[in-house]
Formats: sequence, structure tokens, C-alpha cells
Amino acid sequence: MTVDARDLLLEIGVEELPSSYVDGALSALPQLVDKKLAALRLSHAGLRAKGTPRRLALFVDGLASRQRDLDEEVLGPSASVAFDKEGKPTKAAEAFAKKLGLAVTELRKVDTPKGAYVAGTRREAGRDARELLPEVLRQTISELPFRKSMRWASYDETFGRPVRWLVALFGDDVVELSFAGQRAGRTTYGHRFLAPAAREVTSIASYEADLLAAHVVVDPAARRLAMVDALHAAAARAGGALIDDEFLVAENLSLVEEPHVVVGSFEPRFLELPDEVILEVARGHQRYFGLRGPDGALLPAYLAVVGTALRPDLVAKGNDRVMRARLSDARFFFDEDRKVGLAARRPKLDGIVFHNRLGTIGEKVTRVVALTGALADRLKFSGDERARAVRAAELAKCDLVSLMVGEFPELQGVMGRAYALSEGEDPRVAAAIREHYLPRSASDAVAPSREGALVGLADRLDSLVGCFAIGLSPSGAADPFALRRACLGVLRTLIAQGWDLGTRELVRLAYPAFSGKKLELDAAATEEKLTAFFRDRLRNLLVAELPTDVVDACLAAVDDRSLDARARAVALAHLDAAVRAGAGEVFKRVANIAKEAPPGDASHPAEHEASPHASELALWDAIVAARPAISAAMVAGDHASAFGVIAALSPRLADYFTHVFVMAEAPALRDNRLKMLRGVRDVASSVAHFQLLGG
Repeated sequence: MTVDARDLLLEIGVEELPSSYVDGALSALPQLVDKKLAALRLSHAGLRAKGTPRRLALFVDGLASRQRDLDEEVLGPSASVAFDKEGKPTKAAEAFAKKLGLAVTELRKVDTPKGAYVAGTRREAGRDARELLPEVLRQTISELPFRKSMRWASYDETFGRPVRWLVALFGDDVVELSFAGQRAGRTTYGHRFLAPAAREVTSIASYEADLLAAHVVVDPAARRLAMVDALHAAAARAGGALIDDEFLVAENLSLVEEPHVVVGSFEPRFLELPDEVILEVARGHQRYFGLRGPDGALLPAYLAVVGTALRPDLVAKGNDRVMRARLSDARFFFDEDRKVGLAARRPKLDGIVFHNRLGTIGEKVTRVVALTGALADRLKFSGDERARAVRAAELAKCDLVSLMVGEFPELQGVMGRAYALSEGEDPRVAAAIREHYLPRSASDAVAPSREGALVGLADRLDSLVGCFAIGLSPSGAADPFALRRACLGVLRTLIAQGWDLGTRELVRLAYPAFSGKKLELDAAATEEKLTAFFRDRLRNLLVAELPTDVVDACLAAVDDRSLDARARAVALAHLDAAVRAGAGEVFKRVANIAKEAPPGDASHPAEHEASPHASELALWDAIVAARPAISAAMVAGDHASAFGVIAALSPRLADYFTHVFVMAEAPALRDNRLKMLRGVRDVASSVAHFQLLGG
């Protein structure tokens, strides 16, 4: 029987929601409704959520007008529980039958892997969707997640902001829905200022077009496109180019119902501030976009996305006043900060606690300075490079106690660089102060200079070793010291700089600096735990670009040297996929058989039988030749050649298994063959565990 289907529209009209609330609700809406409709056996052709700060709209395409009839077998209690020794039904059987709406005589016994059970068929005629939708939609509205929900008036219901109207249409019919004193109907509202009058939703199909005529762009994708186009057009009119900022685009997208752009300006004298300060004032507090001129210099102008086209001159005037005040504050902080040198601020770091068991930021800086020097020596930095890196480590955290960073925490490192330059520090030292925070996120670039990368490496390593040593390793979603991000920063830095440092070596360099602190793990335990932690993060990093089985095969051979592990994985991934699969198959067999090998090395097959098969002799010769070839290739860092040698063993092994019975009856012959296969496994596993390929 063909089930009639109609479209469904739910619009929740609210007082303006914060941007993050809009994004979260639009993400959750389809999932909530889809789950509820599935539980009610109501099929549909798709769900979409769209919205603005004043409305959240859900569209369900092709929603069935009636539930699917239910006809399913339900398993009940075991037969021994449902019937007594005389075969009479027990209370358990009666309760189960009642639950299904059946007579006890309609129950039947079924055999399962766990024994005999009773079962019954639950049958239920489908109900009209119009009977079910009011409760579905009411529950959906009440369950939408917000960081903070609120009550208003005398209603018990909660929501992110007060609900002011509801539209709920199933085809042409209004769904009888009520929530927090609002009854659903066809009445919606346009833009608060440009088209505030109530208007009727004539049809679901025309809903978006009708609102567009009322200055409301419901579709976030269309609103984004219109906003970005308007920003670029306004930038061109102002004689500059827009500074792209995806964060600002996302923030402004859910702050307006129809995007309009106002050009604002500030006095050129503020351009004496570092560009980053001006942009952070505009971005962080006001959500304004910056502009650059044809020469790349920052312009004394900004772009504000606003929700109304009324009196843009007044809007710009008010925005300018706020921007001027914020920049004046920043200028005051900047001037005051420069009265005290960075180095002179370092003692104040002793008053900031890093962790009550690991000491202050000042103590951390002392450790990082020493570790930076040790790492520079290990990596054979030149004398000048080492001196610059150590100086940068000494100053790297000093801007944390500046007025500017106190007001704008996002500028840590940025202000350190600016103040260092103003004090005449080497530009490379100043750059390293800023760069040591890189990468800040997975999408961020790593520090470009060796000095900046080294200070960042030492800083992160100090945090990781210290926190792990006092038992603060991340668990579940809890990671208050961002140790996962720090670990990825270390790994990405090592790979980008080409520094072949192992995790165990790094931990051994950093751990002694915590002498005198009350630690939970000794050096060996910290080393083991951090090595496993780094290995997991390295695996996640590598599988994003390389086949998972290739990564696992290489990490099994070298799990604490990220640069080497990646080089091996890249080389192995370049082998033909069919060759890798063949090697994986034959080496699985080798690994399984080699487990039976007794101690000792294999000897030439001719010592154990008069006429060894040609395939056995060929394999022996191949193994003898492979060992020095692989060793030389690995010493030279030529992983591709090493993998080529091992891959060439695969057909030899396959031929060997075809013609030779390893588990021979003669003990000496059998043991020698097992030892030979163990030798093959060991020489291959020193480069990668080929048996993990294809699995």
C-alpha cells in the first residue's frame, strides 16, 4: 500500500539567540527529529535545518502521513521461567503476553543459541501522523541543547531565549502544538526593523521566498554568500581588500537575519600600534573585519556586519566611537608596557602558578631555558643559533605579565615580539618569541625558524613531562592542560624541522629538571607512559595522510622516533599496493610459523639434508644478501631501497612454501627451517612489520 506523504515545517520564533546557540541548535534539530520519527515508524525523504538569530526552522521532506503497521516477533523469558514443570504458564508468561496484547495461548516456544524461549508477535496498526506530531515537536523544542537555558514569565518550559511564536505545518494543515504559552499557527514575522509586521506562511514551498521578501535570509549558506559578497564590495569601495577571517564570517553569520555592511574608520595615529593589536581589538570585542591597502599596509578602516540598512551613517558613528575607545585603551597599554623591558618583567612570573605541584611560570621558564640549551647542543646548533634560542626562551613568557596581554590574552607572543623589537633585541630572537606558540591548532603552521621551533619544543616538552610525572595525563575528554595539542605540536615540529629525536630521549632530557618536586611517576614510568601517548598521537597524525596498515606496520618497528617512522611509512606507501598486499599475506604466514622456532641461528640447508630443494637454497641466498643490503640502506636513510629488498623476498617465500614442508619429521631439519623463517621475520621486522599489511 502506498503511504501518502507531505512536507513538514517547524519554525521556532525567538528573541535573538547568541551566535553559538544558533549553530548548535541547527546542528541538533535534524538529529533529534530523525531519531524520534524513526522510533515512531514514520518514514521521510530527508531533514534540513535553517535559521537566524530570531528563528530556527526545520524542514522534513516527504514525511509519511501514517505510521507503518507494526508486525514483529518479540522474544520473552526462557521457556523454563514462562512455564512450570507441568507446562502451565507462570506469572512471567502472563505478564509477557499482556505486554504484547496477546492471550497466553498465542505465545510459542522458539529455540535460540541460549536455549528455549517464548516469543510472541506484537501487532499494532499505524496511527495518523497528525496525532503523533504535536508531541514529537513539543519534545524536540524542549530537548534542544543550549549552553544555558532560561525560563520566562510563569512557564515551566525552558529554552535558549524566550519563544515568541511557533509555525508548525504538515502539508497544508496546522499541527496543534503548544509550547511555553505559544500555540502554533501560520503566522511568522519578518525582519525586526525592516519588515516587522506579522505575515502568513501560505505554503511550505514558498516559506523561504516569502521571508526573503521580508528581509530575512533563512538559509545560512545563502546568508554567508550574500555577506561575503557584501564585505568584498564594501572593501573595494573603501579602497582596500578584505582581510579574510573564517572565525569572523562564522560569528557574524548567525548574528544577523539579513547581512548589511557598514564601513567604519579610526584615526591614522592608531596605526602606530602593531597590526595584530588593531585587528584583535576589532575582531575580539567588536567582530569587525580589517582592511589592507594595495601596498599591504593596514588601513585605518574596518567593516562591520549589521542587521539593518537603516541609517548606516548613525551605525558607523556609534561603531567608530566604540572602536576609538578600545584603541585608545590599547594605545595606553602599549605605551605603559614599553616603559618596562621584557627581561625586567621576568621576576613577576614567579608570582604566577603554573601548577601547584610543578611550581610557577618563573620556574617553568628556568627549566625551558636549560632544556632549550640541551636540545640545541643535541641538534648541533651553531653558537649564534643556540644563543638566540636561549635568549628567546628567557623572554618568551615575559609578555604574560604585560597590560596588553592581560587585556588581550590572544596576543601572547605577538606582544612579546613587538616589545622585543622595540627594545632592540635581535629580530630573530623576537620572531622566536612569537613563533614558539606555533602551531596553536591542527590547522596552524609550525614555527618557521629553528630558534622558534626549538623554544616551542622545549616549552611543550616541559609541560608534557611535568604533567605526566604528577599523574595528569589526559583521560577521556578531560585535558585541562591541552596535552594532546602539545604532543601534536611536538610531533609536527620534529617532522617539519627534520629533527630525528626519539620520545624516550626527549623525556630523559626533560625529566631531571623536576628534581625536588613531588612526583608520582619515576623517570622510567614517565618515559614509558609518554612514549605510548606520543605513539598514539603520531599514529593519528600519520593515518590522516597514509594508509592505516602501512602506518601500523612501521610504528610496530619504530615507535618513538616520529621523523623516522614517517619516512618509513611514506616509503612503504609508495610501494605498489599489490606488492604490499602480497608481502603482507606471505609475512603473516612467516610470523605465525616463526613463533615455533627454537633458540639459535639457522645454518645452511645443505648441512641438514643431502639435496635441499632449489627454492630453499634460493631463499637462503636471498636472506644472506638481504641482511647487509637492508642494513646499509637503513644507515643511509634509504627506506625505499630497504623496502624493495624485503618486498623482493616475498616471491621467494611464496615459492618456498609451495615446495618445502617446514614442519619436517626430522627434528634438526625442522628446527633449522623454523630458525631460517625467524631470521626472515627478524630482518624484515627491523624495518616494518610486514605481517600487519592488509589487516
